[in-house]
Amino acid sequence: MMLEPVRPGVTASHARVVLFDFDGTLSLIRSGWMDVMVPMMVEILADLHTGESEESLRAEVEDFVWRLTGKETIYQMFALRDAVIKRGGAPLEALEYKKMYLDRLWHRIESRVEGLRKGHVSPEDYLVPGARALLERLHERGMRMYLASGTDEAYMKEEARLLDVEKYFNGGVFGALDDYKSFSKAILIQRVLASAEYRGEEFLGFGDGYVEIEEVKKVGGVTVGVASQEPECTAVDEWKRKRLIGVGADYIVPNYLCLDQLTAALFPN
Repeated sequence: MMLEPVRPGVTASHARVVLFDFDGTLSLIRSGWMDVMVPMMVEILADLHTGESEESLRAEVEDFVWRLTGKETIYQMFALRDAVIKRGGAPLEALEYKKMYLDRLWHRIESRVEGLRKGHVSPEDYLVPGARALLERLHERGMRMYLASGTDEAYMKEEARLLDVEKYFNGGVFGALDDYKSFSKAILIQRVLASAEYRGEEFLGFGDGYVEIEEVKKVGGVTVGVASQEPECTAVDEWKRKRLIGVGADYIVPNYLCLDQLTAALFPN
């Protein structure tokens, strides 16, 4: 079964606002980013020669990287700094670690971005299967739609444009800013609520990370956790699934090819 109702009977029939995470939820351009970030961090910690095994370092890194997925990338770098300090090392600034990570990630994704820029590949090749049909359907329902990412705003705005999805987000497209305290998914949700046009239970959230699921649940919304084995996105990743259920996902999907089933569950009437 493609759609797993974690809390059967939970519906989004009151939903008027939809919050989407970007990477791994809609976009596959940065697929494999964790396979870049985690080894880099493990390498930095292993260089401190504390005698810890690579497995134990990896477990610690995966834990904080996952916990902070969906927040701005800088927070994962703060956690790396803390891990270096805890081991008696002299850390770099979080921004330097972030630059190091982005340089390595760019090596992995440059050909994908260039392929899209030059029109050599179709945007559909880098979208989670069924994503466009889902966006169309929610758009037709008259939803106020927001796209928010922990990836730097300049990059993710270009990537959303290359994938031809920014047009669906009438509420706006938001990413991480240099002044990291001035934007987060939680801040965006509070801003929407402060407008007094919408209530917390009118939120529907889609995400593959801890943060967006947790923040939408906090205000009383309904959430769909995207637990994909990337980049094929045909099967559920058990590790992601457990963690998304742990933070309150109401439904789990590996992709959106179960759109009719998903829509019937979220909007039964």
